[in-house]
Amino acid sequence: MKRAFVGIGITVAAFVLGICTRTDAADESQPKARGVAPGQDVQWSFDKEKAGSVPAGAYPFSGTWSVKEEGDAPSSPHALCQTASATFPAIALSDKIFADLTVSTRFKPVSGSGDRAAGIIFRIQDEDNFYILRANALEDNVNIYKYVAGSRHTLNEGSAKVVSGKWQELRVEAKGNDIRGYLNGKLVVETRDDTFKAGKIGLWTKADSVTCFDDVKATAQ
Repeated sequence: MKRAFVGIGITVAAFVLGICTRTDAADESQPKARGVAPGQDVQWSFDKEKAGSVPAGAYPFSGTWSVKEEGDAPSSPHALCQTASATFPAIALSDKIFADLTVSTRFKPVSGSGDRAAGIIFRIQDEDNFYILRANALEDNVNIYKYVAGSRHTLNEGSAKVVSGKWQELRVEAKGNDIRGYLNGKLVVETRDDTFKAGKIGLWTKADSVTCFDDVKATAQ
């Protein structure tokens, strides 16, 4: 019997060691996630960032993202702009984790013949798994999607006038499985989904959209 317990002990120790080893290896390849306590917020104005650079702490998944001087930016002089064509250009803004949250940003659809979109991504698990709140100036709608295993699925759609070349506000609220999307303070679309409980936040566009963002604010609820 004693030999059996010794054998079990060795097996458990090896299993725990294996988990620790895999976790340590994962930590070396990506930023360490940090939770944000309810009531706390994180803000980005991009004005202290160097023009032509990716904001400190941010990491693009796809597309070309850089800080640019924008004379009409809501908080002058800088904004964060996506200027290349890709299927779904996206960027995570930091390694901080939010569960229930409110995220808002000012955005300006600059150009795009296939799409002219601006989006907030939230509860990001990785580059292939997250929620999207998207406004489109060519389609005049604000939609909620989930992006699962690299495939986009529509959760709900809402109609709203999205103006090209003008700064507007996009806001998402997520509490539990309730998700609500607002354009310029007006509720446009809402849905329920249980796929993702918590994750990072970021920004998103589509196809050939050239879009600028400013004054991002995320508050944990």
